[in-house]
Amino acid sequence: MKRQRRRLLYVVTGLVLLGGAAAIVLSVLSDNLVFFYSPTDLATQQIPDGRPLRIGGLVADGSVHRSADGKSTTFDVTDKVHHVQIIYSGPLPDLFREGQGVVIEGVREANGTIMASTVLAKHDERYMPPEVVDALKRAGRWQESAAAAR
Repeated sequence: MKRQRRRLLYVVTGLVLLGGAAAIVLSVLSDNLVFFYSPTDLATQQIPDGRPLRIGGLVADGSVHRSADGKSTTFDVTDKVHHVQIIYSGPLPDLFREGQGVVIEGVREANGTIMASTVLAKHDERYMPPEVVDALKRAGRWQESAAAAR
């Protein structure tokens, strides 16, 4: 075999191995991928049930209800256009309140509610997660005075 042909064989073999390794890495990462959605995205897009997702918005006024045993909380997250009901078992962040910007990580159930595994609240009056800001802007509900405070 000529030297040029052998070199070509090495390059092609290396590319095939590299492609296989990339495919394995992407396959593993796709199992752990969590997508960000706004309540409007959940209402308008076809999203499979049981998929891990992240939702951002504001806690709707008058929507927070704690169970009698105090272990679970039900509330709505809104982008001022659509609402999504969230069910969370566990302690809520100290800064959690109605009208507060939050990011929820959880799984969508067949009835459309979200079983949350994590509830994140903004840490001061000037911060709002960029994903929530983008969702509010897409919904046409972003207040420019809030942008100056960022």
